[in-house]
This record gives sequence, structure tokens and C-alpha cells, in this order.
Amino acid sequence: MSSSPRLEKVTPDNVVAACKLRIRPDQEHLVAPVAQSLAEAYVQPEVAWPRLVYDADRLVGFVMAFFLVRFDPDDPADEPRSGLWRLNIAADQQGRGYGRFAVLAVCDELRRRGQDRAYVTWAPGEHGPERFYARLGFRLTGERIGDQVVGVLDLTLPNDQT
Repeated sequence: MSSSPRLEKVTPDNVVAACKLRIRPDQEHLVAPVAQSLAEAYVQPEVAWPRLVYDADRLVGFVMAFFLVRFDPDDPADEPRSGLWRLNIAADQQGRGYGRFAVLAVCDELRRRGQDRAYVTWAPGEHGPERFYARLGFRLTGERIGDQVVGVLDLTLPNDQT
């Protein structure tokens, strides 16, 4: 990272650039494009928290959190959860710490909202993000949501513990 990254809201001035953000071709089957994420955020504003990741004036990524969502609405014992919904880091910006920054920023927002755990799901397999999330402290729960596994991070630990 050349300067301090920051999160910015999606606005009319940056939405087109956000939709043009591209991840590596070998990752495209693993995460939805930003345009789809923004459409989902638009129709679920009460649970979605989309943000753009900037380094100085350069757009380097997109992150979206979710708040208080039941993974299995048909199961009355399923408690609402919050966590990381999407993470897209530009293909030429990966490996520079922007993904870590974005995930930790989501965790800070979750803490601010009174949450003590962060959840994330991902499709396991080659080129997938499992090692990335494990390095941040996420642990598999043993659950599956469709073809994705579920990870959880204890937010009561400080960021430097992850």
C-alpha cells in the first residue's frame, strides 16, 4: 500500500468505476461482480453495507458487509448473524494488504454495531480465499450454505490478534 487505504460510500460519482472493478479471471467463479453486489445492496438496504476501498485517489477494491441475517430462515433456532458478504480486490492490486484492510474495517464496523462475531462464506477450492481468511483468524464452523463453507471470527480479540 502506498498510502493509508480508506473506505468510501458508493456514490453517483464513483458507481461506474466501482462496476468496472475486475478481479483476476481465475477468481471470477468464486465471487459475484460488484454490479451484482450493488444491486443486492439496493434491494436489501437494511442488511447491506457496501463500501469502496481507495488508496489515495485510486479505487482498489470493494467490500460489503451484512447485518443480522438468518442463514436458514426456516430454522427457528438459527440466530441472526453479521459479517462479510463480498470482497473484490482489483486484479492488479491483490497481495498489497487491501483485502486485509477491508476485512478488518468490516470487523470494526461490526464491533461498532455491538457484534462479537463476524461470519463469512466461501466456495472451497483452488484459487479460493480459505487461506486468506484463515490468516485473518476465521475458523470453519462445520456448516455449509449451498456449496459454500462458513467461517467465523471472534471479534472480542483485538485486530492484532488476527
